[in-house]
This record gives sequence, structure tokens and C-alpha cells, in this order.
Amino acid sequence: MDAMDLKQLACAVAVAEERNFTRAAARCHIVQSALSHQIARLEAELGVALFERSSRRVSLSAAGEAFLPAARQVLDGVRQVREVVAAASGEVRGTLTVGSLSALANVDPVEWLARFHQRHPGVAARLYTGSSGDLLDHVRDGSCDVAFVGVSVDAGLGRVSSLSLCREQLVALLPPGHRLGDEPGLSLRHLSAEPQVDYAGGSAARCQTDEAFLRSGVERRVSFEVGSLDWITRIVRRGLAIALVPEACAAQLDGVISRPIVDAPCRAVHMVWSRSPSPAAQAFVALFRDGFVPAPQN
Repeated sequence: MDAMDLKQLACAVAVAEERNFTRAAARCHIVQSALSHQIARLEAELGVALFERSSRRVSLSAAGEAFLPAARQVLDGVRQVREVVAAASGEVRGTLTVGSLSALANVDPVEWLARFHQRHPGVAARLYTGSSGDLLDHVRDGSCDVAFVGVSVDAGLGRVSSLSLCREQLVALLPPGHRLGDEPGLSLRHLSAEPQVDYAGGSAARCQTDEAFLRSGVERRVSFEVGSLDWITRIVRRGLAIALVPEACAAQLDGVISRPIVDAPCRAVHMVWSRSPSPAAQAFVALFRDGFVPAPQN
């Protein structure tokens, strides 16, 4: 397959993912007319239309739906060949995508990416936040190279490689002056009558707290569902609700107070990566293993 053929595939994948010829052309660093020409040549070679075009939108045809995963696989294969050859000559190149929880205190992904960039400047890095369940799915399907996740201590991680980093007890997060702030031996039963803020239903973090209340035999009242620790903190700080968050995270928050819970759930934090890692992912994991110092556990 020559370079022109690879360019056609890259253009078609860009259109399929962007659903827009203008954005796809910008992504491929060519003018829109040149992009359209590449797509037309590819469709002529395949003998089918890959896209259904209208004045308002671009969508994949049935043939296009079949084409897309195969095209991605080819492009990924070419990228992997280049990265493996570069790594064999002592140079790590390519891309590194790292995913992380937003509520993470004992590991700073930004710091580790900065260290990695100093050692491997030829690698383009990307960082995003998400829920543990989504991050694990992304590592399994190859769209994320490395992720930092938190799950129940007895939860399985599935088809990934992993390194256990720490265990974190959850504590009650309260606004200053809350009536439970001086309560000795705080338990989940004490918290059950309070309005609570938590992550969306079905997320790993939410399932962990829901299951903890269920095991204690008490119901909880979740009045606010949000997507980040920042939102949780803002809602608690204004006295709208209370929350359960990891102890190490609570210690870093301003304008709120935290209290231990005698029957609190505990989460396990892991770094996970693909069982078939790219050279960049292998280099990141090796760097982390060599330099990570676990925080003292209570």
C-alpha cells in the first residue's frame, strides 16, 4: 500500500469521526477540495459510497460502517510499525494517551507526564479525565494507553495489566458548622438522612457508595449527581449536601471539613494499561514503576 492509499484512508477516517468535511480537512492539514478528491478516489477504487451526504450532515453508509474499523486497524498498524522500529533504534515516538479520575490525590498524572516528556520529547501526550468504568473500557479497546482508576477493593479489573498503588478510606465531607461535625463515631446511618451529592448512577464510584449503604441496611438520599470532585466540593461548601470522598482528596480541599466514618467503604487505586502496550506506553509504565513512591497507609 503506497502513501497515497494511506492518505485516502486517513482522510476517510477523519470524515467518519468528524462527521464534517471542513473539520476533517483541517484535521488532515489539507484544503477541503483536496479532501473531497481523496474520498472520491477511494470510493471509486472500492466501488461503493462510504458516506451519505446532505446539506446539513455527513453520515456513514452501510459500506462505510463496515469500512471504518478496518481502516482504523490499518492506520493503527502502520503507526505501530513506525513506533516499534523507532523504539528498536532507541527512540520512543508516537502518542501516549493517559486517562485519570478527577478525584486522585496520591498520584499527580500531570507531574508524571512532565517527567515523561523530559525523557521522551518525541512522544505527543494527551490527558483526559473520566470515570473508572469508562477509563477501563478505553484501555481495553485501545483508545487509552494508561489510566489511573479507583474501584472497590474486591472489584476485578478485567483484561488489562495493572499496578496497585494504594487503598483509600472514604470520609464524610461536610460544610463548616454542620451538625454532624462533632458527632463521635460517625457512621453511614448518621449520614443516611442527609441530602447527598455523588457521581452519576452506574459509575464505579457511585456503585461503591451505594453498595456500602445497602450493606449497612440504610437508604441514602442522593439529591445531586455530578461529574467531578470540584462540583461535589462546591455543593458541599454551600451547605446543599454532604458527600463521601477519599480521605487523601478531602485533605486537599478548602472551605469544607472531613470526618472519619466507622463503617466507611474503601477504594483501591490502580494504574492500568493494555496487555499489548505501545512503545510509548511501555516507556511510561517503566518510568512510573521506577519512580513512584507509595504514600504511607494509615
